[in-house]
Amino acid sequence: MFTTLDCAVVLAASTIFAATSFAQSAKDIRGPSPLVAIEDQPPARLIVDPPLAKQLEQGLVFIQYAAENLHIVPVFGKGALDVSPRIGHVHITVDDAPWHFVDASGETVIVVGLKPGPHKVLFELADPTHHVIDSKTVSFEIPPKEAPR
Repeated sequence: MFTTLDCAVVLAASTIFAATSFAQSAKDIRGPSPLVAIEDQPPARLIVDPPLAKQLEQGLVFIQYAAENLHIVPVFGKGALDVSPRIGHVHITVDDAPWHFVDASGETVIVVGLKPGPHKVLFELADPTHHVIDSKTVSFEIPPKEAPR
């Protein structure tokens, strides 16, 4: 027969087990330590979401992106190719423009001033020498503006 003390011990043990089975390590959340070189890094990959719907309804384009196995930072040049974990930035081209702009913040990209209609934004993940590693295109449509009442 279980005593109150036995029940308390079982409850405490099961609580500790449940808490530790769901715990994550700092490495799980932040990735590998930047203080130790990574041998045989997996390929860098670009992830780009569609524009945020609520802002798009207002004619504003807010696009979130992330990179896997590459840190987005404002560091450029041939010497930065030897940094581990690897670093890079993103080239962004709107509607096949003959030019692009660079984002090295890793934050949401905001494009404003586009006319209603279909558009596309090309994201290119690049190394510090601007060599493109991966790319993704996001297509969307800016809704027509409602006539003032």
